[in-house]
Amino acid sequence: MSAPQPLRPNDYKTALKPVWCPGCGDFGVVATVYRALAQLRLPPEKVAILSGIGCSSRLPGYVAAYGFNGVHGRALPVATGLKASRPDLTVLVAGGDGDGVSIGAGHFQHAARRNVDVTYLLMDNQIYGLTKGQAAPTTPSGDKTKSTLYGNPDPPVDPCELALASGATFVARSFSSDMKGQVEILCAAIAHEGFAVVDVISPCVTFRGDDQYDFWKPKLRSLPADHDPSDRMAALRYCREREVLTTGILYREARPGLVARQQVTRAAAGYDPAQPPSVAALVHSFYP
Repeated sequence: MSAPQPLRPNDYKTALKPVWCPGCGDFGVVATVYRALAQLRLPPEKVAILSGIGCSSRLPGYVAAYGFNGVHGRALPVATGLKASRPDLTVLVAGGDGDGVSIGAGHFQHAARRNVDVTYLLMDNQIYGLTKGQAAPTTPSGDKTKSTLYGNPDPPVDPCELALASGATFVARSFSSDMKGQVEILCAAIAHEGFAVVDVISPCVTFRGDDQYDFWKPKLRSLPADHDPSDRMAALRYCREREVLTTGILYREARPGLVARQQVTRAAAGYDPAQPPSVAALVHSFYP
């Protein structure tokens, strides 16, 4: 038998054409997903991508893998159930900052606390794009939007800071047009056991202005070579920056994920996967 052919980025493309606005940062994100999956040699039938609602949540339709669109803010609990029932799958979750840290904020925190074995691609455009330009939790203070005509009065949420405070074991930040750096981060996130959060700065040129790339690029800085990714407090300091934006793997911790802990718990309880309990026994355990 001949050896299997290596997978290429194009092998993960579907026939659907992205309908994002020209210049949207999400084009760069889906391109890095193709490259990362090919680099990791993950068969499409072993990958599942789930999303909520929003511009970024269209991503599953553009990747040749299992895909599912949930309701707004609810992609992470669906992903938790999928990974718990099918631990053999590589599970990615795509969402925006409004989907993830507004209506889905509670799920975000509990996925981090449980250390669910999924990679969360949070495409951060600092605006509600699909609903036409309202202020999001990440919108900078003072910005004028469709819902803050006189300027946003609220301080923004930093998704990386929220992830660190919630107990995520892998936290990184990237920029959508930095293809090389983002592929490296995404490969490391997918390979990580546990909840891996990648906050991708993904400019919305339609509602945040077509100068967003010019605005962000001078601010981008790579992590210094001496950064210790096991130091949570050091990682938090990079979340408080104002004049620069540091990209890279801010934090990484080795800790058993949800699936591994479930297996230990079941073994301690005498669960035999070859002889699972009947439905009647399960019902009786709840209603003796």
